[in-house]
Amino acid sequence: MAAHNGQDYSTADDSELVELARDDQAAFGELYERYVKKIYSYIYFRTGNHHDAEDLTSRVFHRAFLHIETYVERGVPFQAWLYRIAHNLVANWHRDRNRRKVIPLDEFIAAGLRSEAPEDTTESQEEKERLVEAIRRLPEERQQLLILKFVDKLSNQEIGEIMERSEGAIKSLYHRTLLALRDELTAEQQSEPTRQADE
Repeated sequence: MAAHNGQDYSTADDSELVELARDDQAAFGELYERYVKKIYSYIYFRTGNHHDAEDLTSRVFHRAFLHIETYVERGVPFQAWLYRIAHNLVANWHRDRNRRKVIPLDEFIAAGLRSEAPEDTTESQEEKERLVEAIRRLPEERQQLLILKFVDKLSNQEIGEIMERSEGAIKSLYHRTLLALRDELTAEQQSEPTRQADE
């Protein structure tokens, strides 16, 4: 809980803190406390390792701190601004390494299944791995949407602010993503018996 001159910032909203943070590091400290775990988990699921996630998370907040003077809300909440900084840093990280995105989606899916349908958590490890592989084949934008929804548990409106889409567009993209996943998994299951017969 960041306090300054006896002032408690924990009840201030983000906009007030952003104003105060221009002259007061304690106010920025409160913003950091509010969002560091969310930003870290988002970056971790995009990079696949803790070391890079820690490094990039500190860079997100360093960049936000340096540019807080010029940040203007204009319909983009502070949280969405942070996620956009994180998204850009992760995109650069992947480009610099020119690597295929490695996401520990098994953890993310396990968490997602728990929140969506508790009875599904008993499904076999093989089915989970199949689901993870199917998600890895999705376009980056759809992977990002699933991470924001299941890992960071953001609302469609918050995801829309981060991805610069309307809430309706996010709902529609989420729906299409789930259908695409289901179709891919169904197609794979149907080809299983043939594959086993060939062996």
